[in-house]
Amino acid sequence: MASEEIKHTRGLHASQQASLPDHPQMIMEAIEALNEEGSSMTSISKHIESTHSDLPENHSSLLSHHLNLMKQSGEIVMSNNNYMKPNPKAPPKRGRGRPPKPKVPVTPGKVVSPPRPRGRPPKPKDLSAPPKSKTTVSTGRPRGRPPKKPKTGVSTVTAVPPPPGVKRGRGRPPKVQPSVGIQ
Repeated sequence: MASEEIKHTRGLHASQQASLPDHPQMIMEAIEALNEEGSSMTSISKHIESTHSDLPENHSSLLSHHLNLMKQSGEIVMSNNNYMKPNPKAPPKRGRGRPPKPKVPVTPGKVVSPPRPRGRPPKPKDLSAPPKSKTTVSTGRPRGRPPKKPKTGVSTVTAVPPPPGVKRGRGRPPKVQPSVGIQ
């Protein structure tokens, strides 16, 4: 039992592993043999299945995995869901964003200063000036809204509390009119 488990590597028996080339090699052979503008994943899979009869059960997942790896490494190029060999005359594919500025080579006798720090430079400090107090403002008034001053005048209209035992009604009580003596 244990010897059979050791022989299995990625779903293949030792006899199958010796006869099969690795997947990237089979993919490149299929792309070259199909000789199309671009070969789809199904056409590559059908070509590999027709040339190699002893493929593992997980061949389709292995094929898609290796196609993705080869695409990321640049061995093959994908265009319109078709895989093809990269054109050697084509310029390299540019990445996203703005390209970096070309660096000017430094002459051997020149001393390079460190790069400027980010952000706004600090204001120069005058050591002979007296320190500013942070509580006063240049106008001489304190910061913020001034406090309300209490009213000193006596109001002519005062609210009369209801007599005890009378229940208050709903809503705002009516305004009490000042009584004016008629003469």
